[in-house]
Amino acid sequence: MARKESLLSAFKGGVLRLREDGGPCSDTSPHLASLCQLLECILRKGLRREWSFVPGWGVAASRCPWRGASVSLSPTEPAWGFRRRDYWHWLEQLPTGDSGRPTPLSISIQKAGSCEKARTAQGRGRYFLRLALQGKVLAAAVQQLAQTPRLLEVQHTAGRLWGELLPMGNGEQNSSVINGGVSLFQFYDPVSSILGNEDLLEPFLSLLLVVTEMDFSLDLQNCSFLDESWLLPVCITYETVPCRALGMVLRYVDGRVFVTEVLPESQVEVDEVVLAGDILDEINGCSLRNAYSGQAGAMLQKLKGQPLSFRLLRWQWHDGGVYEPLLPYLKVLKEKEPRFQLQRSPRCRGEGESQRLQGGRLLYNLRYLGRTSIGEYGGKEVLDRAIPAVLERHSAAREVLFDVKEAEVLIQEKTSSKLLCRYPYPTISCVGRYVDSSNLFAFCVATSPESPDGSTFDCLVFASSSEQECEEIIRRMAAGFKHTEWFV
Repeated sequence: MARKESLLSAFKGGVLRLREDGGPCSDTSPHLASLCQLLECILRKGLRREWSFVPGWGVAASRCPWRGASVSLSPTEPAWGFRRRDYWHWLEQLPTGDSGRPTPLSISIQKAGSCEKARTAQGRGRYFLRLALQGKVLAAAVQQLAQTPRLLEVQHTAGRLWGELLPMGNGEQNSSVINGGVSLFQFYDPVSSILGNEDLLEPFLSLLLVVTEMDFSLDLQNCSFLDESWLLPVCITYETVPCRALGMVLRYVDGRVFVTEVLPESQVEVDEVVLAGDILDEINGCSLRNAYSGQAGAMLQKLKGQPLSFRLLRWQWHDGGVYEPLLPYLKVLKEKEPRFQLQRSPRCRGEGESQRLQGGRLLYNLRYLGRTSIGEYGGKEVLDRAIPAVLERHSAAREVLFDVKEAEVLIQEKTSSKLLCRYPYPTISCVGRYVDSSNLFAFCVATSPESPDGSTFDCLVFASSSEQECEEIIRRMAAGFKHTEWFV
């Protein structure tokens, strides 16, 4: 009769809770991290340690310690010692298949083994588990292990057994350690493990097959902290146009690139995405994990004149507190730079209800009042007559989300986030505020910029929640003109 295993019961409960959530499971699911931790505990339970060679030390005794005898080590001869082994070590040894063609399982193992952001066996194993959940190959990995006897059974390499040199008192020879080679202990102890016990392996596989039927939508690029924790940081993408200076001060701590300051009136401050304390994880798809001092600056120098895409890891977690695995790094950072402070929001704004974050970007809640044609001249002088012309129509205002991006302005419907229109800065001729109302502003756009007969212009009018917000939008659009003009 199979023994009861509390880990399997807990894992079953975690699977059921995750399935009850409904829909594809994402990184924000409250039950995902605990399920992964339980899965890892099962894969580690009963995992045997491995003998490894320790040069410069040797055995100077006549019997083996694991059979009740004592030994002493001599510094003149080699010896063997234990090395910690993790579940990744058997995963990377799984056969690729009879045909030699890549399979979804072998592709996931290869991706985990070559991941630049995972530096340890623990990190690679965890990255594989995330790949396997999304790729539905987790059950296949465990089935492959069960069908690979060389990974479950004791094997010996060629050589003369130490047992021949160190005979046991009962005449037996020790077959666990050899002279001229090392035995590969089976990965799992059949008594204490789940994967090495046939009676427990079967229900575990059944649960994995249930997991295989579930859909996962995970950010697989968010893997830079898997070496330390199953807890993943908030990860966002920041895109910006080329400019002379971005305005970030960087500091390197144990291979990670921290933003320690956002310079005033810089492109980064204008874009209002990067905060002091954030980590640069990638630049244009190139990983900065384990970066050497100055690497980020060297990469940016090579990419000068090109659009930039940064992958940022927020210092702030979903609950508003500090992302816990960052605490040791922040302690070192504070020692190196005593004046360093975590930045909770962009310097230019507060946390008003008139603004919304979407995908890490700041969007403004505005009322769109309408548009009017202003002819073939789109200079700022026309705003004084164009804005009153729109107001006199008394059209119903439309609630919109206004996104001032690095190279364009996007306008979305507030209720559905449907994109209504986009205007690259080269098509915008001017932007300004209405003198008689401090919270109204407008900008003019070319309606046919590629027409051989010349462009005509329309003026679009918006109402913001405050004079301060109105000025902020105009300032950000003006900065967009400047940076885009430099790029062209």
